[in-house]
Amino acid sequence: MNIPHITAEAAEPRLDWLAVAAALEAGHDLPKAQMQDVILERGEDVMLSRHAWIDGLGALVKTAMIFPENMQRYGRANLNGNVALYGDADGCLTATLDFALVTKWKTAGDSLLAALKLARPDSRNILVLGAGTVARSLIEAYSAGFPDARFTLWNRTAAKLPALVQAFPGHDITIAEDLEHAVRAADIVTSGTMANQPFLRGAWLQPGQHVDLIGAYLPDMREADDEAMRRARIFVDSYETTVEQIGELIDPIRNGTISRDDILADFHDLPSGRFARSSSDEITLHKNGGGAHLDLMIAAHIREVCR
Repeated sequence: MNIPHITAEAAEPRLDWLAVAAALEAGHDLPKAQMQDVILERGEDVMLSRHAWIDGLGALVKTAMIFPENMQRYGRANLNGNVALYGDADGCLTATLDFALVTKWKTAGDSLLAALKLARPDSRNILVLGAGTVARSLIEAYSAGFPDARFTLWNRTAAKLPALVQAFPGHDITIAEDLEHAVRAADIVTSGTMANQPFLRGAWLQPGQHVDLIGAYLPDMREADDEAMRRARIFVDSYETTVEQIGELIDPIRNGTISRDDILADFHDLPSGRFARSSSDEITLHKNGGGAHLDLMIAAHIREVCR
């Protein structure tokens, strides 16, 4: 049996952001995933394997090899990996997929799905915080979901931003000089930084805004402060992969700013309609935590598109 390996070069021309968001939504009509992460360490080198199995869809193992000294020692990427997709009926390997391909479309597709449900439909001014790979895919995804969008970019190291602007000719993109002013003027604030300390202030948020937090993925990482969490109606992509795993929620729950009950819904509540904006003037906040079950939904969608 010939098992395909799906590369970014083969898949990207066939993929569409709105279709990816729809695939994520459809995946939450299926039974909840079984999930488990396995982490092995050798000094600073880390092997992270994320496992998911959804009855009716299949199973996935996504493995990341994180070697922080690779670039310096060998001129090779510090992060490498692979994705293996298995059939639901027989457990046979059905495809392997490019690690970065699945991660890109999962991460930005997650944020896009949340924004389509939580942001005001007339949102136009989108502020992107960060200047890395995630920021690039967020511009792509939000352009598809909000075709009249005007983008403003901000990054702690502003020198990285002109190259990002140049990567999107024909888009309405400006660079923010002042973060507070940019936040106050935005309809949507989407953040994909590696910040350990909050820099997005809740005092800056305005009625009707949608905030999308992506960057924090460890217990000691945060992008938004307690005031942002207190003022917003909070949603997550998955309770299981965010509430007790990421500082964005661990800290304000621990210090009493919010309670677990203040997190109103996750993507599993999409079929019931609970994952939704309830008024035009409320501030909505979504924590994008990722999760292997989302990788599985995206990998299965890519495999189907590339048949």
